[in-house]
Amino acid sequence: MIARIDTTLEQDGVGFPHYADLHTGRWVRTPDGNWTGGFWVGLLWLAAWRTGKSKYRSAAIEWAERLAPRAASKSVFKGFLFWYGAGLGVELFGDRVARQLAYDGTKGLIEMFNGNAGLIPLGTDAEEAAEVGNDRANIDALPGTVALLLTHALQLGADDVARRHLTKHFELCVRSDDSVCQSAVFEPANGRLIRRYTHKGLSDDSTWGRAQAWAMLALGQAMSFGDSSCQETAVAVANWWVAHLPPDSVAYWDFDDPAIPNAPRDSAATAIAAAALLKLAVLVPERRSAYLRTAEASIRALAEHHLTPTGPEDRRATGMLTDGCFDRRSGFATNNELIFGDYFLFEGLLVISGDLAPNRV
Repeated sequence: MIARIDTTLEQDGVGFPHYADLHTGRWVRTPDGNWTGGFWVGLLWLAAWRTGKSKYRSAAIEWAERLAPRAASKSVFKGFLFWYGAGLGVELFGDRVARQLAYDGTKGLIEMFNGNAGLIPLGTDAEEAAEVGNDRANIDALPGTVALLLTHALQLGADDVARRHLTKHFELCVRSDDSVCQSAVFEPANGRLIRRYTHKGLSDDSTWGRAQAWAMLALGQAMSFGDSSCQETAVAVANWWVAHLPPDSVAYWDFDDPAIPNAPRDSAATAIAAAALLKLAVLVPERRSAYLRTAEASIRALAEHHLTPTGPEDRRATGMLTDGCFDRRSGFATNNELIFGDYFLFEGLLVISGDLAPNRV
């Protein structure tokens, strides 16, 4: 995976890596980072941590600074950008540039907070194809955002925003059986749920793989940075994943696709969930064994069967995570390398190898 980071650094192209063609290894890039650019910077921070080489840290700072204009964007997804793009630089290196960027990103998030509804909405600039705005919520809005708020909001006098944002999203998106619905419409005046729906899942009633995984990750981050009040929800949501994961430990893009077992997989959802379970294994001792076993099985499956080269005849670029399904619903990048899938597999590998404490990131 470090070799893949190197080839990405060397590859021609302007903008942040977004998703790549599995045959050529060429990245499709976004000029401003879209919602995924922080994961490329996060890979660089982790490479610097793993290798001790200054070239990765220098590159991380350079790319992180390119995210600075996004602090003012009206998208809750900037939590991804400024946690993975800057927050990691603070947590791992105490980097001065990263600290200012993380502060600016957190301030931008707090400025979007709706105190009456008790959450930060998707926002008018949210990087979804449709149905965005100030009366919409999305479970994807929690990871990164919650971590930033819990580690930086106190400086801004808004230390309760993280708890309220997290609690309201689980009220809106977690079903009674502990599965997670991706999105919701709410009443801006009071936060009342109007309806649940999905942007990227099979249907409004199905469980899109990444929805469950993002929820698990957010809960792991919340507990890691001091909010233990969500432990019951964390265990319930994680237990659902463990119970429904296929025997080969790699999730389908949607748990309810009737084409299973011939439905597409999603290596990215699997990597996210594995990273979340490694955090929760430390935080919930009574579930440690089950969570570790599931996380390690998924990471092993991804590394052995979905990371190039996948066999002796595979001549593709080294270190591409295959079978990433960005948006099956719209037919967008349904079998590609995804920059966020790469990030979470790399994070998981570093945790398993003992190079990184799971609750630092």
